[in-house]
Amino acid sequence: MTTASAERTPHTPHTPAPPGPDRTGRRAERARRRAAERDGVPHAMRGTRGGRIVRGVLLTLAALVTVFPFYAMVVLSLKPSAAVEFPGSLLPWPLTGEAYGTVLGAQSVPRWLLNTLVYSLVSVVGVLLLAALAGYAFAKKRFPGREAMFWSFLSMVMVPYHVTMIPTFAMIAKLGGVDTYWGLIIPTLANAQAVFLMRQFVRGLPDELFEAARLDGCGEWQIFYRIVLPLLKPILATLGVFVFLWHWNDFLWPLVIGQSTDMRTLTVGIASLQQQNVPLNVVLSGSVIAFVPIFAAYLVGQRYFTEGVTTSGIKG
Repeated sequence: MTTASAERTPHTPHTPAPPGPDRTGRRAERARRRAAERDGVPHAMRGTRGGRIVRGVLLTLAALVTVFPFYAMVVLSLKPSAAVEFPGSLLPWPLTGEAYGTVLGAQSVPRWLLNTLVYSLVSVVGVLLLAALAGYAFAKKRFPGREAMFWSFLSMVMVPYHVTMIPTFAMIAKLGGVDTYWGLIIPTLANAQAVFLMRQFVRGLPDELFEAARLDGCGEWQIFYRIVLPLLKPILATLGVFVFLWHWNDFLWPLVIGQSTDMRTLTVGIASLQQQNVPLNVVLSGSVIAFVPIFAAYLVGQRYFTEGVTTSGIKG
């Protein structure tokens, strides 16, 4: 019986494969881009390492100062009903959700939430539709008195709201709009700022686009629906977030027009709770509930919001 001795090959350590051409190309492209950015910034404006650290610390402090009131509102709303002591009350323990149960279980709060949603959402749709129609007409249509009408309408921005509130309330009251949704919503639909923004945005659109649509046989409504509205998406989303925020936080007009408890909005209802010696955690829990829809609306329209601000800056 013979045994054949197999030759042993020397062990070679495993070496990683060199980076592929794609990875190398991407690294080179990033390096070239960083070098181009550095070359495009003047030397006097280039920050040092110490300056970047200081800037980061200052931005962090500014962020903490901005976030602290929201943190305090949420933590105090989750605290039991007791006297507030600083800084002990700001510690995240012990926590309880009894205040939220009290607010959501109250008979009036769901009604106030419904009123605020109806007031905000219907107003957003109405303001955006009217502002888009008026902005398109003032920007691209020619008719006698266009400039005088536009600047007269825009002059409403310089008139304090409190000056027109009393005659507006008297007119709505004579029409029977007190304690009604239409009396709450209709006076807020004529928004001069929204019309101005829409007009400035539509003015930047090329006239050749509309002339080509008319040559193709499109009417004015088809041009508005198929051309103007799709191009207005960024500014509509941006303006929609602002209009929703204005109406959700509106206090004075809902207070005047909604005289019964069932027609109050959240802002007016929460203010009425403070007059009834309601515990602080219950009031703050109502404030948190009122804040959540605003934050959610911003998250939904964040992409369009950023795009709209950037586009408006380029056009302006």
